[in-house]
Amino acid sequence: MFWKHLKINPRLTRLLRVYGIIYLCLVLILGSFILGWDFGSREGANKAAGKIVGEKNQEPTYNKDVNFNLYWNVLESVKNKFVAQPVNEVKLFYGSLAGMVASLGDPYSVFLEPQISKEFHQELSGEFFGIGAEVGIKNDQLTIIAPLEDSPAERAGLKSIDKIMAIDGLLTSGMPLDEAVSKIRGPKGTIVKLSISRNGLAKLQEFFITRDKIVIKTVRLSFHENNKIAYIKISQFNEDTLADFNRTVDKVLRSSAKKIILDLRNNPGGLLDSAVNVASEWLPEAVIVVEKFASGEEKIYKSDGGGRLRDLLTIVLVNGGSASGSEIVAGAMQDYNQARLLGEKTFGKGSVQDLSQFSDGSSLKLTIAEWLTPKKRSINKTGIAPDIEIKPTEEDIKADRDAQLDKAIELLK
Repeated sequence: MFWKHLKINPRLTRLLRVYGIIYLCLVLILGSFILGWDFGSREGANKAAGKIVGEKNQEPTYNKDVNFNLYWNVLESVKNKFVAQPVNEVKLFYGSLAGMVASLGDPYSVFLEPQISKEFHQELSGEFFGIGAEVGIKNDQLTIIAPLEDSPAERAGLKSIDKIMAIDGLLTSGMPLDEAVSKIRGPKGTIVKLSISRNGLAKLQEFFITRDKIVIKTVRLSFHENNKIAYIKISQFNEDTLADFNRTVDKVLRSSAKKIILDLRNNPGGLLDSAVNVASEWLPEAVIVVEKFASGEEKIYKSDGGGRLRDLLTIVLVNGGSASGSEIVAGAMQDYNQARLLGEKTFGKGSVQDLSQFSDGSSLKLTIAEWLTPKKRSINKTGIAPDIEIKPTEEDIKADRDAQLDKAIELLK
């Protein structure tokens, strides 16, 4: 040993010998641990999909019929044997993740590839390229929830509840929602052809729509009846809505208006926080919405205070394009008798999506719960019926007359 050649006293020699043996044992133990960990991680990579999240250090669990080696076998077969070579492995990988989520059978649970994920986050920030229409799945059919105000979709004549049967000639039956959105969007100046089925039309109608930059101005304000009625139109609940709405409330309070029409027609929803904050201006210290999970657990979202508009008589306009966040606001106002709802039954999009973004830029939008109004009424699929039902007639549409708004003004005079 090396310490035999050192000129040190015998006692120190014995100590070094002991510490040397201890050091050697530690190296051997640590080396064994590292080798074992490396093997375990590689082995676990084939089983990771079955892991239960939540309990710390819990071992993954799997259904006995699930063999994750099959995934790798199929992947290798496709990669090596498919007739059109070379196969794009990245596309295969993302496609397998999208297929896994699609197998849930829920149109609002989707895996978003990095580019689609980027477009989705741009939309939440209030700016993107496309035709300016919110789409969803209703009765298993790709459907226009609402065209955005002053968008190419609205100018082309698309309407809420229009059914999109084909995109550029490609049938939409069975098409995942995220794929449909991706095909409808595109660079500024390009054209997309939508084949539309509409109630009252005997055959499909073709719409050729030029894509453009969509900048969403979410809150608009005007006054009626000699400034006695404030008309607030909210087209979507995105990241800019709260700031725009706060400025709008300030203008209303500085005006002579004592009554409000809150227009949530064709508002497809958006961010929960924005919807809760808007409702809070009428409902201080109140439950705005309840989130109910599959386990039966409930999470309550309360007003943030606000209450600046609680003493102003209010009518809320809704229709079949009012969905998600707008249904949360309308449902809470109706439950507390804070406002009367006027118009048509809402869309019925009352499921809750959790959005997770990953390191490669992809995202997972997963339905984890459903919305309930403060009185525990379910929004999902059923929608919310208005207190006063007013449906536009063919004469109203031809005359470009807003019968619902006219009725609201009449009731508030």
